Amino acid sequence: MALVSTMSALVLGLLVSSAKTFYDTQVAELNQLSADVVVLDRLLAHYGPDTKDARDELQASVIRLLDRIWPAENTRPFRTPQTQAPRTDMSSEALIDKIQALSPKDDKHRSLMAQTLGIAIGVARIRWLMYEQSNASVSRTLLVVMVFWLTAVFVSFGLFAPRNPTAIAGLCAGALSVSGAIFLILEMYMPYSGLIQISSSPLRAALEHLGH
Repeated sequence: MALVSTMSALVLGLLVSSAKTFYDTQVAELNQLSADVVVLDRLLAHYGPDTKDARDELQASVIRLLDRIWPAENTRPFRTPQTQAPRTDMSSEALIDKIQALSPKDDKHRSLMAQTLGIAIGVARIRWLMYEQSNASVSRTLLVVMVFWLTAVFVSFGLFAPRNPTAIAGLCAGALSVSGAIFLILEMYMPYSGLIQISSSPLRAALEHLGH
């Protein structure tokens, strides 16, 4: 049972570490996306009034993303006529098309167009990466094996523990603690829907700077 306890501790620690890394990666990608959105809007603003449609599309796409990931939060104060479209996600392709439709007049405009196009493609890449990673989950087989090992460990404890309230309370406390670790693992693999939900503050802060 000492061997089983050691294996359980090692695997449980690895699972918690993996789940935390996944969660931190999602937070970093959201922060990167928010920063890129603001930089993209500022570059479009420096390009000139020809980019108004592209900037409106960028703002509308951010609102659609907020509505899709955090539907319970209110984004109506930021709504524009473009947000009434039935699309429910960031339309990066539409934004890229609007940027490519620009007609640069000089070297400055050509440089700004190339930079904005590169950032827009980067935004699309991050968004699709977030979408693909949202389907990630902990291995159910590994989780079942882990629960079996932990059950065996606590059964072995119960065989030798005295039958008194203190021992029973101690075993229950230990079982709840281990169950809490498994709960954290499952929650961190659901960063946009679970109790440990990623905040929308970075993207909302970025939205407040768009269009100015």
